[in-house]
Amino acid sequence: MPLEILLVLVVGGIAGVTLLLHLTGRSRLRLLTSETASDQWLRHFPDDTVIDVTVAHDGHAALVRTETGAGLLWSFGADTVARHLLDFDRIDHPEGFEVQFHDFSTPRVIIHLDDTERRHWQHLMEPA
Repeated sequence: MPLEILLVLVVGGIAGVTLLLHLTGRSRLRLLTSETASDQWLRHFPDDTVIDVTVAHDGHAALVRTETGAGLLWSFGADTVARHLLDFDRIDHPEGFEVQFHDFSTPRVIIHLDDTERRHWQHLMEPA
């Protein structure tokens, strides 16, 4: 098979799968509630005991308090990512906070918060 035809098939296939995922709603960010955030946290860390969950107003991030400390859960497409807040930097961002983890697998995330949420989350994220 000529390379030009193969290239068209590969590019067309990738574009088709992308379009199909978008049209079926699989590209939307997962919306979190207290219950779904708790369930998702336990999916990532089944040995943790969730004490409290604070969900951002936009529903795309949650601050989870556990017996071992606080953690951050956020939407990543149709899935979620969860990290304990052990070694990180919190930087003010015009849209909320930028959390920089000292971990190459998750370098940073921007959490969208309004002014009221920003103060509350800042208080909850401080080490005990």
